[in-house]
Amino acid sequence: MSVLVLTLAVCAACCLGFGFVLQQNVAQQAPLSDFLSPRLLLDLVKVPRWLGGIGLMVCGMVLGALALGHGQVSLVEPLLATNLLFALALSRHQTKQSLGRQGWTGLALLAGGVTAFIVAGQPQGGEAVTDPLRHWLIIGIMLGLALLLTTFAKRSRLSAGPVLLALAAGLLYGVQDALTRVSGQRFSDSGLASLLVSWQPYGVLVLGVTGLILVQSAFETAPLRMSLPALTAAQPLAGIICGVGFLGDQLRMDAGALAWEAAGLAAIVGGIVLLGMHPAMPRGSTAPAPVEDGEALRRQKLP
Repeated sequence: MSVLVLTLAVCAACCLGFGFVLQQNVAQQAPLSDFLSPRLLLDLVKVPRWLGGIGLMVCGMVLGALALGHGQVSLVEPLLATNLLFALALSRHQTKQSLGRQGWTGLALLAGGVTAFIVAGQPQGGEAVTDPLRHWLIIGIMLGLALLLTTFAKRSRLSAGPVLLALAAGLLYGVQDALTRVSGQRFSDSGLASLLVSWQPYGVLVLGVTGLILVQSAFETAPLRMSLPALTAAQPLAGIICGVGFLGDQLRMDAGALAWEAAGLAAIVGGIVLLGMHPAMPRGSTAPAPVEDGEALRRQKLP
């Protein structure tokens, strides 16, 4: 594993984790009438703290794109999942809550799972699949699942909705990472002109904006501990599926390696859940404020 890829991916995870916490601190105060609406971003963009969180997230995405340009999606995605560690660190600083047994167990599972998956799988680059049908089949499945999750989330936005939205956003971000790698390769091979006439960079933009609306809606309606673990777990799984499915990433496929890879992914998900549910994660406020005009579930406007 390249030290450069490791450094870029961990720095990206740091920026993403810190950025998510700052965004959720503000998004939880947004009016619920903006749920799943672009108006939500227009409300949030007025708050400097949220803009700072977005700035960190953009830095994380840029660093992640650089990591993807030098390494395989199947290698970079598990490293990006460590953003939850940095989110917990900032939340712990805000709440003054010690890690305790749950925190250390979650940390060990996440770090050990990432290590086990990478060591056992030994991700390597290969020839990308040229069959467009396979590309669109895998992307279509990811997008279809995200749409289905979002549809169910709209019906239960104050119960299971935030988790479903975060899962949907994670799937979109995983596909976005795969398309980011394709765009970077096209730029390196053929230059800017070839990149601008291809659909992948525009797909990256659309997925990024759509995922942002889903994430902020999840942050708006529930504590960070409900949304961030689902987001952090879904993104690497979707990215690995795309990497192996059509980008040509190769993992060891013997029985022993597959067992350790599966165990590593299970440990990553388990660690994410334990850390996401840690008391240090901000609880937020999901109680809607009463209104005089009869509009249901609306909060006070952002400052």
